Amino acid sequence: QARARRSPRARRLARALTDATLTKHTDSVVARIHVRPQTVVNRWVREERLAKIVIIEDDLTFLDLLRVHLASAGHEVLTAEDAVLGLRAVIDNAPDLILLDLSVPYLDGFEMIEALHTDPATRNIPVIVITGRGDDETYTQARKLGAAQLLTKPVARDLLMKAIDGQLNSNKQRPGKT
Repeated sequence: QARARRSPRARRLARALTDATLTKHTDSVVARIHVRPQTVVNRWVREERLAKIVIIEDDLTFLDLLRVHLASAGHEVLTAEDAVLGLRAVIDNAPDLILLDLSVPYLDGFEMIEALHTDPATRNIPVIVITGRGDDETYTQARKLGAAQLLTKPVARDLLMKAIDGQLNSNKQRPGKT
């Protein structure tokens, strides 16, 4: 594997993020209204990409933390701050995995899962739900609609990465992936 040379700042950031715990922050932040590939962090981590992942999360602090964790693990990361932009990113980029918050603007997360699983082009893309709701009803409804997994915030980095790796590995083995 070819590795790009890391600056001292990038090495410190990667070390600091290794043991960090992902938490949901309640700070209100003005939402950005465009989907963009996150390549700044990717450039100094790896030349080779492991998987393309779309993150749909309205909390920009948490979104950026997820993006940095995944990019530092070698994934290509695309982000969206609402359901409409998220669907556009999924349709335009055909990702290997989707990380979805249930409470994103414009569409309920459950409606979004349902929309993704009714479209033949997106039906086989696994969706991992990351939410602050930890009740049994939420879990049952998400699984019934087709979510591959449900993680409750705050989620530890190791648990997140294990869930992502598990879904990516099982998706490779599943026949009929589009």
